Amino acid sequence: MLERLEAEVTTASDVVNTTFGDLGLGDNITRQLAAMGAPTPFPIQAATIPDVLAGKDVLGRGKTGSGKTIAFGAPLVERLMENDGAKGRKPGRLPRALILAPTRELAMQIDRTVQPIARSVGLFTTPIFGGVPQFKQVSALQRGTDIIIATPGRLEDLVEQGRLDLSQVTMVVLDEADHMCDLGFLEPVQRILRLTADKSQKLLFSATLDKGVAQLVNEFLVEPAVHEVAGEDQASSTIDHRVLLIEQRDKRAIIEQLASGEGKTLIFARTRAFAEELADQLDDAGIPATSLHGDLNQSRRTRNLQLLTSGRVNVLVATDVAARGIHVDDINLVIQADAPDEYKTYLHRSGRTGRAGKQGTVVTLISKSRRRRMDELLGRADIEATMVPAAPGDQIIDDLQSAGV
Repeated sequence: MLERLEAEVTTASDVVNTTFGDLGLGDNITRQLAAMGAPTPFPIQAATIPDVLAGKDVLGRGKTGSGKTIAFGAPLVERLMENDGAKGRKPGRLPRALILAPTRELAMQIDRTVQPIARSVGLFTTPIFGGVPQFKQVSALQRGTDIIIATPGRLEDLVEQGRLDLSQVTMVVLDEADHMCDLGFLEPVQRILRLTADKSQKLLFSATLDKGVAQLVNEFLVEPAVHEVAGEDQASSTIDHRVLLIEQRDKRAIIEQLASGEGKTLIFARTRAFAEELADQLDDAGIPATSLHGDLNQSRRTRNLQLLTSGRVNVLVATDVAARGIHVDDINLVIQADAPDEYKTYLHRSGRTGRAGKQGTVVTLISKSRRRRMDELLGRADIEATMVPAAPGDQIIDDLQSAGV
């Protein structure tokens, strides 16, 4: 079925001089978006907002960082207001919209974007995710909320405890649906969707449309409007992809040289131990760095990410827990200290830079013996990358390091 779905392609030139008001959003929301630094719509927003406001199911394809949160968040809030949202805001009210995300980091980021939009018209959001005590989340539900932003695991827990009723949910967003399926959430998501109101509007955003995502589209989306944004793929000119062929013994020295710029750098390591070691090595070398991985509790993960966003450290060394869900607009350089094993991981890692049309650089370090495998991976990802031999002190590394400034 998915092969027969033809996407309407939108380019940046198609939305020149278009405003959020032109798309159908009200004055309060448009003023709030301007205050948040979004005075005019990005292509994905201009493409999808009218269809969302028209009540259509929407399937959006595009890379992370293209503005998808506002693309679904702003019209979702507008739709709730149009449906007598202002009249039903009484204590203990049931939620009427649900946004599902694969990770707690992404759920928190979505809430940071959607909450001020909702509050601009008097609506409330409640983030629900695991890794923290549920007391505050349950209390918020008891007070009454309008929009839930959740990960599937904790959401199902609260439903099973009888603390959450989804029967009044008329709008559902699945963000990064492909990653949700990769993490094993396909069946929980299916169960959750079946608990929402009959004929609820479904909005699904995904970078890829294989396997589990296809099942979700086939079962739950009715004649969806399909959109993708031209020029928003990972081969876009906003991201410069480089592969350095190195000797394994030189890896740490090259990483140190690459990460020594003044801009923000995100380094991906395969293991938690290597992430910690690299962060300590860089710190010892006078390069402020911290780590992010699954051994850290939620408060430590939040704190370490804040160290990067606030500029107190320049480098974050992360395992793939950070490949999705973290949102830092000004990461200039992504270093893959350990090459990914599959193309989707490459896409999601590299999506941490070059966000919202800004320039970014992705550098992958591999041994010469991995060159053929890397060529195959890049081919599957539809990415053209420059591949060159490199050693510590080479000019090419200094040039790439300057990309982080």
